[in-house]
Amino acid sequence: MLNIVLYEPEIPQNTGNIMRTCVATGAMLHLIEPLGFKLDEKSIKRSGVNYIDKLVYKVYKNYDEFLKENKGTFYYLTRYGHIPHTSFDYSNKDENIYFVFGKESTGIPKKILKDNLDHCMRIPMTDNVRALNLSNTVAIMVYEALRQQNYPNLFFDEPHKTKTEIEDYQE
Repeated sequence: MLNIVLYEPEIPQNTGNIMRTCVATGAMLHLIEPLGFKLDEKSIKRSGVNYIDKLVYKVYKNYDEFLKENKGTFYYLTRYGHIPHTSFDYSNKDENIYFVFGKESTGIPKKILKDNLDHCMRIPMTDNVRALNLSNTVAIMVYEALRQQNYPNLFFDEPHKTKTEIEDYQE
């Protein structure tokens, strides 16, 4: 199972976009407090999440509580990473994979990164920016893992379209 971990997220719009990505891909969202916003329907709806009732998520008081409750392989997205995100193998559909992302202003604390250097990665980019937007980075990582797994349980056609509608479009 794919898991998205947001360490102390600060911007509700980013978290809202990430929630939508999690619902679209079947990933679970883990939120580590403190959050920089209220986790209420009004704040989240403002971010365009109409699928919050379908989101699988859990909130943790701190990183230690998160670690105690979750087992699997952890990957850390950081500007300090030296390994490209495509260098890892995410193809095992039975493995619990956790992509950990830091808060928008400061990232993941160096203390956490120091203990996990072999799983710290960076998405390659030019020297014109320090980092990509958090929600964009989450989408890149989730879809890279899903690509390696051949998109399990995802639809390649719009599920609510009829076969006739799809065939009419393809003509």
